[in-house]
Amino acid sequence: MSNDQTRPFHEALWDLIKDIRFPMFVHRHLGGMLHAHPLTMQNRTLKAGDPLYFFVSKKSELGQRLLVDGGVCVAFAEPKDDVYVSISGHASVSEDMGKKKELFNAMSKAWFPGGVEDLDLELVEVAMEHAEFWDVKESKMTQLLKMATAAVTGKQPELGEHREMDTAQ
Repeated sequence: MSNDQTRPFHEALWDLIKDIRFPMFVHRHLGGMLHAHPLTMQNRTLKAGDPLYFFVSKKSELGQRLLVDGGVCVAFAEPKDDVYVSISGHASVSEDMGKKKELFNAMSKAWFPGGVEDLDLELVEVAMEHAEFWDVKESKMTQLLKMATAAVTGKQPELGEHREMDTAQ
């Protein structure tokens, strides 16, 4: 895969995930087992340094689990467009009422009928520590041709764009 460094990483990342509303949110259960479930991303933008936001129910106990182990992975996929994104980071529960008001919308009200002040509403924010994406831009026919050529030549095919970002760097 190519590594097109012409656009800032966060811009390219946002373009890939902004329309994927239901990523898989992976966290650790108290017994150590990993657990994944879909959550609705609440972000309307994503700038460098911004966290990802999710509303969750206090009844789900996710917030309590994050207090014990906030290490999470959020995985986005759009197979029809060959877009795959993995974001790892640290999740925490935020009581920021201003941010809750900013992000709350009509769809949120379906889950939290009491609105932004619903006692069951928790705001989870994920501070990104590492992000990686794969964006295959070639048509399926071109992909198959490149893979067939690679199988014959033994040289790995170059398909689309692959980039990583680590905030520790």
